Amino acid sequence: MPFEADRDVPALIVKFGDYPLHHGGVGAIRSLGRLGVPIYAITEDRYTPAAASRYLTRAFVWPTTGTEDPGRLIEGLIRIGRRIGRPAVLVPTDEEAAVLIAEHQSDLFGRFLFPRVQSGLPRRLASKQGLHELCVEHGIASPEAAFPQSYDDIVDFAEKARFPVVAKNREAFVRRRRPAVGGTTRIATREGLLALARDWGERPGVILQEYLPREEAEDWIVHAYFDRDSTPLALFTGVKVRSWPPHAGMTASAYVVDNPELADLTARFIKQIGYTGIIDLDLRFDRRDGQYKLLDFNPRMGAQFRLFESESAVDVVRAMHLDLTGRAVPEGEQRAGHHYVVENIDLPALLAYRRSGYTTPHAPKRPSGTELAWFAGDDPLPFLTMLGRFVRPGARHLHQMWRASRRGSATS
Repeated sequence: MPFEADRDVPALIVKFGDYPLHHGGVGAIRSLGRLGVPIYAITEDRYTPAAASRYLTRAFVWPTTGTEDPGRLIEGLIRIGRRIGRPAVLVPTDEEAAVLIAEHQSDLFGRFLFPRVQSGLPRRLASKQGLHELCVEHGIASPEAAFPQSYDDIVDFAEKARFPVVAKNREAFVRRRRPAVGGTTRIATREGLLALARDWGERPGVILQEYLPREEAEDWIVHAYFDRDSTPLALFTGVKVRSWPPHAGMTASAYVVDNPELADLTARFIKQIGYTGIIDLDLRFDRRDGQYKLLDFNPRMGAQFRLFESESAVDVVRAMHLDLTGRAVPEGEQRAGHHYVVENIDLPALLAYRRSGYTTPHAPKRPSGTELAWFAGDDPLPFLTMLGRFVRPGARHLHQMWRASRRGSATS
């Protein structure tokens, strides 16, 4: 290891909501734990994969839904901070946690370490409408979008739209309280859209977006960490090969692929908006006009962040811990050709993609190395715990995600 982390400064994995099978949290525990950093995590119970990791110092069992009053969540974080007994680096794994930390910095300052970002910026970036407006303001390409305020607006949109279209929950936080759709949903016809919209209420909390056809597009991802001056201390680019649900969900398989154009575009945008911290971006390259179109901006660690590591052994979580503890972040090129696989969702994704005949031209024919999301020889229990919890509820959850992605497209 070409650097040493500050082992006197622990880290706390912060997550809100009930999603115990989260490989990103396990990856963060391993990443810092292998450096000797004491790692704590908020977990739903004592039998989650994260709680089973040999690198976890302690799990704080705190079942949440993500819909609690922010004041209650801050009080809970502060109580955990007191039990840790010294300031810890906060590592949020979802938008709710990232926004809560940003909007309550004064309450948390001195008790924890975290990037000092503009308080309202993460909420705006996590919002589909807020992100679209920022893209327009700063000249960043994004899919054409509409933000209906009523069912009549949807009817008007349906008369003019070119189908298929994509529906997403407009605000990241609505997905926990009253989601309109189960996730990114491709809608093939006008009739399908109107049928779904009848369940969205008087003020539908959705964004209706241009569909970028998979035959004419490629899915790219960017993970990075930016310091207080919005300068990248670690920046990585890769291509998504498979996701679940197919073409619209969580990354199941991806490769590290050098893309200087995309790296420059990302660095310029972050500098313009003045963001500090970890980012996880999803973009789609549209071959029809040669533009990278920003689909999602996650102002936190991405679940697949362990795909990316530099030749200096730096990933975005390590970069943040080093920076916040006053240590230099070593420079180094990314490991081009490295492969990442999420075992429990890549098998169904692989079968679906083979049936569709879809391929990713930029994916290497052979990986330079492979990282598995769950299995690790030095830390096998999270993998075994995942299998134990996944078999029945996990399979049902995958099926529900697949059905949600297909709703509205049955008449195509």
